[in-house]
Amino acid sequence: MAEKTVLIVYAHQSPASFNAAVRDMTVKELQQQGYNVIVSDLYAMNFKASATQDDIIGELKRPELFRYGEETMHAWMEGRLSDDIVAEQRKVEKADLIVFQFPMYWFSVPAIMKGWIDRVLASGFAFSLEKMYDQGIFKDKKAMLSFTTGAMESMFRPDGINGDINVTLWPLQNGILHFCGFQVLPPQIFWSPAHSPPVVREAMLKGWQARLKGLFTEKPLTFAPCEFFDWSFEGRFLLRSETREKQESQPYGITTGHHLYKPLPPDNQTKAQSSEDTSKSPCKK
Repeated sequence: MAEKTVLIVYAHQSPASFNAAVRDMTVKELQQQGYNVIVSDLYAMNFKASATQDDIIGELKRPELFRYGEETMHAWMEGRLSDDIVAEQRKVEKADLIVFQFPMYWFSVPAIMKGWIDRVLASGFAFSLEKMYDQGIFKDKKAMLSFTTGAMESMFRPDGINGDINVTLWPLQNGILHFCGFQVLPPQIFWSPAHSPPVVREAMLKGWQARLKGLFTEKPLTFAPCEFFDWSFEGRFLLRSETREKQESQPYGITTGHHLYKPLPPDNQTKAQSSEDTSKSPCKK
């Protein structure tokens, strides 16, 4: 079997942090299994978070109205992106799996990691209008979020004060990872390690180590396939009428985002769908 490569995009300022311990555990365990592991330590790299015209080498296509996405797409096509972006894109190309390791900031990723997403996953390189979601450029690659929270798990329940964690994760997992075509593995969530005793933190690390032993064989999360939608400007990329009709008798929406004004399917963004659940899919033929 060809050697697989794992890229860890890591964002934490302290080498003594729990996130650093998770990163080190990931590197050690996967290397022992024979995987090639690459780490992009964003703070150590002083990775630039802001997306500016400095990311483009040479003249702009439309200097009178700078549009970052448009200009970087042309720059990618012509080999004119800045060296730091190109270096990260080469890592993404090599990777069979990307693990984003971070502490959750304001219900999302830290700014430096958002900057990596904004700058590295450029139009053309990571997506296009013709190649997105399950038809995406990275459909043969896997990706996942591994993160710590300051809040305890109960605070992110559907009846918790922070609301359903599945809703929180939808923009990251569907709007970024799945949008680029990645097969999205269920997230690894370390609930409130900073407020947990050492024995609990140790148990968290051991649980992650055990999961790492079978990570590449895990089933990805389920998203609504592109075939459910009218894939055209004329159809406005809306759900097909036949799909909507089949869904009407179901107790839940299709996904966390495609809820169709129904209750959200439980754990849609945190657990892979079982074969039993798949067999009950309203759109399965």
